[in-house]
Amino acid sequence: MEQRRATRPLTWILIGLAVFVVFVGSIFTLVYFAFRNGEDFEYTRTGMGEKIAVVDLEGVILSPEDTVRALKKFADDRSIKAIILHINTPGGGAAASEEIYREVKRIRDEKKKMIVASVETVGASGGYYVASATNKIYANQASVVGSIGVIAEWFNYGELMQWAKLKPIILKAGQFKDAGSGTRDLTPAEREYMQALINDMHQQFIRAVAEGRNAKEEDIKAIADGKVWTGQQALGLKLVDSIGDFQTAVRETAKAVGIEGEPSLVKAEKRRRSLFDIFFSDASELVPDPTKMMETHVGFYYLWK
Repeated sequence: MEQRRATRPLTWILIGLAVFVVFVGSIFTLVYFAFRNGEDFEYTRTGMGEKIAVVDLEGVILSPEDTVRALKKFADDRSIKAIILHINTPGGGAAASEEIYREVKRIRDEKKKMIVASVETVGASGGYYVASATNKIYANQASVVGSIGVIAEWFNYGELMQWAKLKPIILKAGQFKDAGSGTRDLTPAEREYMQALINDMHQQFIRAVAEGRNAKEEDIKAIADGKVWTGQQALGLKLVDSIGDFQTAVRETAKAVGIEGEPSLVKAEKRRRSLFDIFFSDASELVPDPTKMMETHVGFYYLWK
């Protein structure tokens, strides 16, 4: 009996220590993840030589945020001697493509840091828009390059609504407020209005490519009909500077910036969400946003289809 009483204080001490350790560990974990969540990218590095950064631009361009953030980080890092934009995209949103283009051009013209594009399989439309701002464009012979044009499309589900005996009710102030509504056909005036928007974006595309490539606008306009070309054809049209794969781009870029031997490649990768992140992040990230589901506006794209 006395032995049991003697062991009780020890038991409570051990329990108290365990709770304290768990509490302190939790605090350190929260602090660690708070700082970690402020970092949007994890960095991987291969090789031990001087550093060249690689930024992947792949898939349809929907948001410029991640790409621009990575470019800014590498542009401001003095240990990074050059940046290679590894492109494999048919393009995407007009505004998103332009935002990435502006950051690439800023790195080239203001930061004076060498930035080159290496087109893998596809560097079309918005992808080419971005590439045109680099110091040099590499492409494989069979890469798909170009498609300087703009497209806008949406669905007209007016007949489906009639079949379902549904009638849209729209109140508006302004003749063109519902231009592009999927519930009806465009009026002649609306079609003219929408085409004028597309034409203006097309001219912006042509101007940006001409500026990025140090070419005349009329020369770019002559081939800005939405066509794509192989890398070999694009070389003849002066849309790319050299035929070569990614390794060629790495090797020649390293030489151009004075790196001796094998360069070290540094890559920014989107941080993977951990189980901890899922439980402690904003729950709104995990469920669909009803306002996004209601978006039916017309989109304008530098996109090869």
